[in-house]
Amino acid sequence: MNSQNAETLYERLKREAEAAGYLLNPDKTFVLGLMEGLLTNEERYGYQSCPCRLADGVRETDLDIICPCDYRDPDLDEYGACYCALYVSEEIALGEQEAEPVPERRVARPQPADEEHDDQLVGFTRGGIPVWRCKVCGYLCARPQPPLKCPVCKADKDRFERFA
Repeated sequence: MNSQNAETLYERLKREAEAAGYLLNPDKTFVLGLMEGLLTNEERYGYQSCPCRLADGVRETDLDIICPCDYRDPDLDEYGACYCALYVSEEIALGEQEAEPVPERRVARPQPADEEHDDQLVGFTRGGIPVWRCKVCGYLCARPQPPLKCPVCKADKDRFERFA
């Protein structure tokens, strides 16, 4: 793996993370190792699956672990870091708090979506997942919990409401 490619990916993800209100782990050497893992998985599978998890190599079953994974926000919210520790809380980034181990949230491999019913919204859920609305800008997302930050206006998690 080319370390220049890892550095380029690091710079891009750092910009994107900060623009969306997230912080990368301040240990750049550690993060560059993760970047190499993401790039290796992209070469292997065609997408950047989490380097700390075993991917199936089938995009539809790995959607939840394509970086940033579906578990990032709940992990940050509860533990201050995501599973692979790429994303961290402000307290960890500033050295005010130590990162602690994050348990795996991915219990079972998700199955590919049922295409016949995937596009149906049922009771303001998508496939049984609640829909959240940012009260500031109106951004909508279907996920188990609202995001920590709105990707559009950067409003905090508490500015989201269950869409009804």
